[in-house]
Amino acid sequence: MAILNYTTKITSEKTASEIQAKLVKAKACAVLSEYENCVLSHLSFKVNTIHGEMAFRLPANIDGVLKAMQRDPKVSKGLKTREQAARVAWRIVKDWVEAQLAIIEAEMATLPQVFLPYMQTGNGETVYQRFEKQGLPGLALTYQPPVA
Repeated sequence: MAILNYTTKITSEKTASEIQAKLVKAKACAVLSEYENCVLSHLSFKVNTIHGEMAFRLPANIDGVLKAMQRDPKVSKGLKTREQAARVAWRIVKDWVEAQLAIIEAEMATLPQVFLPYMQTGNGETVYQRFEKQGLPGLALTYQPPVA
């Protein structure tokens, strides 16, 4: 099976606007598009939660998508470009966001639960980036019996 959405012709910016609309419907109070070398690279958003305002930063790993497309014999040579990989990456992000928002709407999880890896810390890195650097220091996983 070829990578999801590999034939899309929808621009990254159009997809980002679709994602933004879904995030706003899910109560996002701010959405920011970020670019690297004139290519949409991240969407950041803020949401007010029971824990206060939380910021999240969603990436589109365009280089990873391009590598997957280049490895896939079902993807024609003409589609194996960075521009197409950007369009595909953002369509995949949109599909993922829609699925996460459906889980939230069905009350199977909260927004912070499903987006937690992408939550930004005080210095701008995401929770997952911090985890990659530091592991889980301070998280005690040993069982302690309740006090009688």
